[in-house]
Amino acid sequence: MLIYVTRSRTRGTVRIPGSKSHTVRALFIASLAEGRSVISHPLLSKDAFSAVEACKAFGARIENTGDGFVIDGTGGKPAVPENVVDVGNSGTTLRFAMMTAGLTDGWTVFTGDSQIRRRPLGPLIRAMNQLGGHVFSTRGNDMAPVAVGGRLKGGSTELDAFTSQYLSSILITAPLLDSDTEIIITRLNEKPYVEMTMWWLDGQGIEYSNEDFRRIKIKGGQRYRAFCTEIPGDFSSATFFMVLAAVSGEEFVLKNLDMTDPQGDKMVLRYLADMGAEVSCRENGIAIKGKELKGIEIDMNATPDALPAMAVAGCFARGETRLVNVPQARVKETDRIRVMCTELAKMGADIEELPDGLVIRESKLRGCRVNGHGDHRIVMALTIAGLNAEGETCIETAEAVDVTFPEFPMLIRQCGGDIRLVREERR
Repeated sequence: MLIYVTRSRTRGTVRIPGSKSHTVRALFIASLAEGRSVISHPLLSKDAFSAVEACKAFGARIENTGDGFVIDGTGGKPAVPENVVDVGNSGTTLRFAMMTAGLTDGWTVFTGDSQIRRRPLGPLIRAMNQLGGHVFSTRGNDMAPVAVGGRLKGGSTELDAFTSQYLSSILITAPLLDSDTEIIITRLNEKPYVEMTMWWLDGQGIEYSNEDFRRIKIKGGQRYRAFCTEIPGDFSSATFFMVLAAVSGEEFVLKNLDMTDPQGDKMVLRYLADMGAEVSCRENGIAIKGKELKGIEIDMNATPDALPAMAVAGCFARGETRLVNVPQARVKETDRIRVMCTELAKMGADIEELPDGLVIRESKLRGCRVNGHGDHRIVMALTIAGLNAEGETCIETAEAVDVTFPEFPMLIRQCGGDIRLVREERR
């Protein structure tokens, strides 16, 4: 699928869909709980349905009601899946489900699409083996396909949390192990996502201690209880409309966002305000109005998913913008540092790679054909760039937006964006 966009005057009110991170955590905890849980207004996207299918493979019964999920959990005793578990494009699902498999008394094999089979699992594999599991990569390269043999016992492990998903996956499952678990953390990236996981544990009354994210101890023999919850809006998805407002000079009001929620990507509002955008919280939503932007340096370690959009913002800011301390952006669906540098350069951006980020200088972008590399956040960031570039921009692999934000093209059009989706002819 191709997205075609031309320079447009965009503005308006946008209701942001549910948070992917909250949706996936809710699904896994509900699937491990005793009794029936109800999740209202979750994200309905490919990543969410990958999590649903993985949880069902372990014996949870899940009904899609159209505006939510009803889940009958396994009571902390997941079944051994009858077949290989394919997580699609969802890295979060893979990491969380690996630990779920560690609760079974058998073997589970996981695979996914070509991007998933390139994403690293080594630190999680080693941690699970230290906790009594039998886990290995079938190709011996610390990537999927991966086989997990239970049952995990607990104990002490060291963890290099290069991605926060490793730590979150252990935190969700460790309370259900027979023995206590101690995690000694040698590195932690993306701390807000771990804080979100702990927010869920706190809501469940789970007993644990946290020594400034250097050492975490979780009491074993605990249980999850059924719950009813409404999923808040996704600040990661909202980032693209925040940046669109900031670079266009127009005003957007974003609804369904809760500033008290633990999502880390709400920090993008502060980044844009520091660059000169006008940000205000109103009764009807969060308003962002574009002003003249200035380049700044931003430590993006806590917000790696925002790097593609913020790279676009840097193109429209006076002077130089530096996005730093985010090396984990290289091992997401794509190497987002390299890909954003390559694709924005095609459009005329003055941009260069750092080992851990990007340097972007004010640039006049020109529309051209660019490649989204099958990465939903790259596709959406390049769309925002194209809406503010001279001429027409064509973005390849546009179908990737379905992973987290299927409504994105429709919402862009409703806000005045000249956007067309075209099915690419096979040659």
